[in-house]
Amino acid sequence: MGELEHFRRRKDQFFRHDPHSPLTPEQQELFKGLTYYPENPALRFELEIEPFEEQEPVAMQTSTGDVAGYIRWGRIHFEVDGQPAELTVYAAQGGGGFFLPFMDATSGDETYSAGRYLEIEPLSDGRFLVDFNMAYNPYCAYNERWSCPIPPEENRLTVPIRAGEKLPAGEWAEPGGQDP
Repeated sequence: MGELEHFRRRKDQFFRHDPHSPLTPEQQELFKGLTYYPENPALRFELEIEPFEEQEPVAMQTSTGDVAGYIRWGRIHFEVDGQPAELTVYAAQGGGGFFLPFMDATSGDETYSAGRYLEIEPLSDGRFLVDFNMAYNPYCAYNERWSCPIPPEENRLTVPIRAGEKLPAGEWAEPGGQDP
């Protein structure tokens, strides 16, 4: 079993059995597993972040109408099926990792309408691992009790990112949690 497949199985176990799962107990009873795109090596990048001259705090709207604070850190550039793409990378206020919320051409059709998330990892050479195969739905995709940042306009791609999690599917998926 590959690393990605192992990660996905562990995530399904967490969703199905853990009391900290984003699913309600009723959803956990019906849960059969998350749906994913097949692994796509072409959407796994090692990239440099082009830091912004001023890394300013920003407030992102959330699915519940609140705001979440981040630092607008820098920009990454990459290609998807020969088309150029760029996204803004954010850092958690008060320290922590790098956060990449995004929407793409699959949002609302094949993937969650309010976008997906990705944490990117620093590599030893100063670049970052940006692996869209690890893209995941925010918890608000599974039920409305969660408040999730909505990707800002600058992180809405016109290209499709067919990697990572797809729309929640099955009788366990809560229709009310499908749209912010």
